[in-house]
Amino acid sequence: MTAGRIVEVEAYVGPHDPASHGADWRRTTRMEAMYGPPGTAYVYRSYGVHWCFNVVTAREEYPAAVLVRALEPVRGLAAMSRRRGRDEPRLLCAGPGRLTQALGITAAMNEAPLDGGRICIKQATPPSRRKVGSGPRVGITRAADWPLRFFEIDSPWLSRRG
Repeated sequence: MTAGRIVEVEAYVGPHDPASHGADWRRTTRMEAMYGPPGTAYVYRSYGVHWCFNVVTAREEYPAAVLVRALEPVRGLAAMSRRRGRDEPRLLCAGPGRLTQALGITAAMNEAPLDGGRICIKQATPPSRRKVGSGPRVGITRAADWPLRFFEIDSPWLSRRG
């Protein structure tokens, strides 16, 4: 089993968000999970290379999700290292593609509920407000300046600094 503590995310807030897959109510087979119930996985291939793991966050039929960008690995580091082909702990889950590779997340987990089956997200003690930063999203061109990337400021596990 592998596990980590989420330290960086990006929000894609609905059909009015031009960077969202659901912008302008766009709907395809690939992104159908984004229109599903909150608390389920939306897993897709980015640029045909890396899997990305998102948490569907809004009511059904409203396309909003949060991309999990980075984790602090806390359990199963040997398995993560084997999957990634690397031993450097800081780089195991620093970035959406690295994270999914380290955790073994693939398209087979798309639409999976996140309450205890193959993927589980549990509530942890939240960091204090002064330790959480926000800034522009990464790797997009539309609405890139929207401050919808949230991260633990002092975390060494981030995909990007600041």
